[in-house]
Amino acid sequence: MKMAQRMEKLPPYLFLELDRLIERQRAAGHDVINLGIGDPDQPTPDYIIEALKRAVDNPTNHRYPNYLGSLPFRQAVADWYQSRFGVSLDPVDEVVGLIGSKEGIAHLIWAMAGPGDVVIVPDPSYPVYASQTLLAGAEIYWAPLKAENQFLPDLSQIPEDIARRAKIFWVNYPNNPTGAIAPREFYQELVDFCRRYDILLASDLAYADLGFDGYRAPSVLEIPGAKDIAIEFYSLSKPFNMTGWRIAAAVGNRLAIQALGTMKSNLDSGVFTAVQDAAIEALTHDPTPFFTRQLALYQHRRDMVWTALNEMGLGIPKPLATFYFWFPTPAGMTSSQASQFFVQEANVVVAPGASYGQYGEGWLRISLTCDTDLIATAMTRMKSAMSRIPTRS
Repeated sequence: MKMAQRMEKLPPYLFLELDRLIERQRAAGHDVINLGIGDPDQPTPDYIIEALKRAVDNPTNHRYPNYLGSLPFRQAVADWYQSRFGVSLDPVDEVVGLIGSKEGIAHLIWAMAGPGDVVIVPDPSYPVYASQTLLAGAEIYWAPLKAENQFLPDLSQIPEDIARRAKIFWVNYPNNPTGAIAPREFYQELVDFCRRYDILLASDLAYADLGFDGYRAPSVLEIPGAKDIAIEFYSLSKPFNMTGWRIAAAVGNRLAIQALGTMKSNLDSGVFTAVQDAAIEALTHDPTPFFTRQLALYQHRRDMVWTALNEMGLGIPKPLATFYFWFPTPAGMTSSQASQFFVQEANVVVAPGASYGQYGEGWLRISLTCDTDLIATAMTRMKSAMSRIPTRS
């Protein structure tokens, strides 16, 4: 028995490999602290949980859900975009519900790209953009994200023939894994570029509401004319601590929304309606008190890690968004060597940057989604391990 040939194109999924590494260390009796995965450690707000309980008790919700998302949920997403970003959306034709953004990202690629097409993927980036492009039989063009360019793709370096063949251009700001942000000026340049070459601009806005020091991320759809060529993914996973709930939405360009909806209706049956009802509560309830507490916690952890990394000689500017730190490897190590070093010498798991792409080599990623005291312990262990690295003469 053999798997389909397309499976041979897939590299090992990063987080699966990290899970295996943790299991091996713990099986050997080590107390491992995992800073490798971005999964909020705080609970979903009580008012959302209570809304779910009420919705589960409604027998109407026990039947198949609407494939595209219930109209009340899509309306709530549209209202959220209007209040949060000043973007007007038609809930019927410009919003589709998703079983989490990951599913929608995969299905969009399958709906819009195939053999002979190019998908422009940032490097480094969330691995799903690339893996699903490979499975769809399309070609990847890697757009480097470099520190000297504030981890923004340099559009002037994309070859003309690539631009003309490209079907999708993926961007993700605030960015995973780098924590970088995108100014409106960049979005304007990007919208103009995609309009010029008739490319679908796909914006993954998973970290929109995780900003520090007063920073609030924009939506690409705020740019005039963006809906002509752009689709955006908004997830409740990270801002509302709902990663396990699997609820998100795609919004924007009508053709792309229609294609995504058609693909989904052939592959899944939609989000459990009770979960959608709870998501409506999340989007319509005033989030200010919850967001304020949440961001204060992450900002405290950010400042703590920033101080520790500087003491290790691995300092970077404080990130203004996401709950990630993207920092250089120590002592000229590769990212794999550095990740192994911190596991073996400090019992701390950090994600190797090369797992996010070629240009992630030489970098590591830390997630702040871990108990604050454990993060403090991890920083102490990492500093101690760093002190044991021989000094080069």
